[in-house]
Amino acid sequence: MNRLKVGFSRENINPPLGIGVHGYFVPRFASKILDDLYVNAIALTTDEAAEEEVKVWNPDTGRYNRDAKKAPYGNCVLMYSIDNCGINAAQCLTFRKYISKLTGVPVENIFLQCTHTHTGPFARVDNAFEVDPEPIEKYAEFLMTRLADSGLQALMDMKPARMGFCEGVAPDRVAYIRRYKMKDGTTWTCPPIEDPDIDHVIGELDQRVNVLRFDREGADTIVMMNYGLHADCLNLDAISPDWPGWMSRTFEAAVPGTKCVFFNGCEGDVGSTHVWPEGGDMNDTFISFDNEMKSEGMARFVGRALCGTILQVYDKVEYVDVDEVKMLSKTLKVAANVPKPEELPRAHQYKEWHDAGRDDLIPYTAMELTTVVAEALRMCRLENGPEFFDLTLSGVKIGPVGFVGIPGEPFTGVGVGIKEAEGWKMICPCCLANGSEAYYPMKEAFDEGGYEARSSDYKGGVAEEIIRGGKELLDELK
Repeated sequence: MNRLKVGFSRENINPPLGIGVHGYFVPRFASKILDDLYVNAIALTTDEAAEEEVKVWNPDTGRYNRDAKKAPYGNCVLMYSIDNCGINAAQCLTFRKYISKLTGVPVENIFLQCTHTHTGPFARVDNAFEVDPEPIEKYAEFLMTRLADSGLQALMDMKPARMGFCEGVAPDRVAYIRRYKMKDGTTWTCPPIEDPDIDHVIGELDQRVNVLRFDREGADTIVMMNYGLHADCLNLDAISPDWPGWMSRTFEAAVPGTKCVFFNGCEGDVGSTHVWPEGGDMNDTFISFDNEMKSEGMARFVGRALCGTILQVYDKVEYVDVDEVKMLSKTLKVAANVPKPEELPRAHQYKEWHDAGRDDLIPYTAMELTTVVAEALRMCRLENGPEFFDLTLSGVKIGPVGFVGIPGEPFTGVGVGIKEAEGWKMICPCCLANGSEAYYPMKEAFDEGGYEARSSDYKGGVAEEIIRGGKELLDELK
């Protein structure tokens, strides 16, 4: 028996101009709003009590009071897609507690996921380079309020719905594994375009695109899309949701009466640059400082292409009854990538130069420079431990469809492994969910090297532990 109810809200979360832009190890400050940023909130329940609407007007504040004791939303799940590069676990918890207080949804039923746009603002003061903390702190407070507002509106918008799902396939030229073995035996992330020293790519893409469709009575249809790909096509000092914004806008224009929402998948080793461009690959694009194909045209192309994938399956979804919606979490203990004592002198020197804005003193360029800077920052950060970290996975069940939220950037292999769990019609692994705690490379990547493994806070084996934990979490959700 289908008992599903779904609500939706979308709120603008543009920052003030001049704020630091999150995504690289070089300073950028927002000079313009290229495209609006949004938070999308989806409320889901199978609880009949959720039909009651709570509106208590307070004339002193000019706002509705939100009394958690009165709100009948204790069995609801709130899933957010936020146009941001990443929000760490501690701040996510602060946001979730605030949302819970104002909506009545339990903290453990709130799923915050970032799209990973590299042209969004800092939502926390970051130590990668010096920025003025005041606008970031003010923006974080604004964002927290917006999340709560959007969640409450989604809850009050809940209507009877039916869910359908279908798996599509991403088109060519949209995504590429970005790690390569060079002819000298080293491993590079994002080597130079057409570098003759490239030997072969390391890894395989997962081109499966998960599409969920929620048809609601008397309201817009909500489309959720899950696919693993960096949202990093622009390389600008501007504000934009990158290609996910293009995808959503294009789909909603093509199919009136819909709202399209992106939940990023396992994208840690996946970008949009083809190191051996051919045909029209270089149309309306350029090669950035980090050896990648970047431009507004690139973001438009990727967004439109993936919109096409959704359109191909939208009318052919398999509808199923949903009699249960719930969320659980599972905490893993994983070993930290603590540096060796002999590695620290050089790490401190590189960090000192980097913090002083003198990357020119570090004898590397392009992604090699990014790699050694990120590695040095990791070593300095973990100089005194800890020896272990707690990583919390977040699982959501929507009938026969399961989501596994991972608090960071897992490699493609993590998603492939989790999708092998049995007993589900569809499994959607999601990165940067309730945390942004660095990369999760596969075990062999720590022996191979490259940016992601050298900068990761974790030792080899973390990805395999996440796969194991993700499967166990899905079993607990059944």
